[in-house]
Amino acid sequence: MDTVLLEVFRTVARLGSLTAAAQRLQFTQSAVSRQIATLEADLGTQLFDRLPRGVALTEEGRALLPHAEAILDRVTTARRAVDDLRTLSTGRLRVGAFPTAVAALVPRALATFRQTYTEITVSLIEGLTPTLLTHLTTGEADIAVVSESPAGPIDETRFTLHHILDERLLVAVPRTHPLARRRTVRLQELEADSFIAGSANAEETLLRASLPAGFTPRIDIVAADWTAKLGCVAAGLGVALIPALAMRTKPADVALLRLHRDDEPTRRIQAATLAGRTPSAAVGRFLPLLQAAVDARWTR
Repeated sequence: MDTVLLEVFRTVARLGSLTAAAQRLQFTQSAVSRQIATLEADLGTQLFDRLPRGVALTEEGRALLPHAEAILDRVTTARRAVDDLRTLSTGRLRVGAFPTAVAALVPRALATFRQTYTEITVSLIEGLTPTLLTHLTTGEADIAVVSESPAGPIDETRFTLHHILDERLLVAVPRTHPLARRRTVRLQELEADSFIAGSANAEETLLRASLPAGFTPRIDIVAADWTAKLGCVAAGLGVALIPALAMRTKPADVALLRLHRDDEPTRRIQAATLAGRTPSAAVGRFLPLLQAAVDARWTR
């Protein structure tokens, strides 16, 4: 049943006049008469008695009216629900991110988003890139901040990728290291050093995706997180590659060195959404806030 016809029917029923309904709806009286006739033909019954002054509902018209009102009210509610999502008056934003992005970038963007769109429910999922991509696939996350995998580029037939930054890796060395006073080093100068590495999966993701061919670090000590790595470096147990995102603070007895541009490993950091799916309005508003958080961190 055409909702336009039902709206005309409801208006005529409420006002008891084709002329008054035409004025209310900004139609001509003949257009209102044709629409009522079309609805009556569709239902196979007369809905109004035409009186010398106005119209009155027939029994069939009175039976139809509450159903017409219910249908139109549901349509109004549905339109409001869609509009609320579009204008961010309601809804949710579920963001996934790998650990160093959670430490350095995503919370700032989420805080700005929540302050701006107070009616949106915000949640954060931390994990490694493969897990985050699974969350996207299963519908548990709306957007995920991910880094390149050691297995190769992220499948762009499955995910739409929004480039955020190319993150450089720094070398953390003890202050007592012979190269500690240098600003820039070559990887080959660290060939004799032991590298502090993390858990197999996490560290392989970092090293294999980032290091240039021909350099294989010697790993003697495993430390699970960046604070532990820096602690081991400070104690003189080795050196470590540290993502720039992880460097909020560092021990005083650790020096951070840049790598020569020919050796400098980088990680491509991207925001991923499901390919072929229209991002929600919340995701659309979050992306520029995420980029602004990146710009603020690297331009300070």
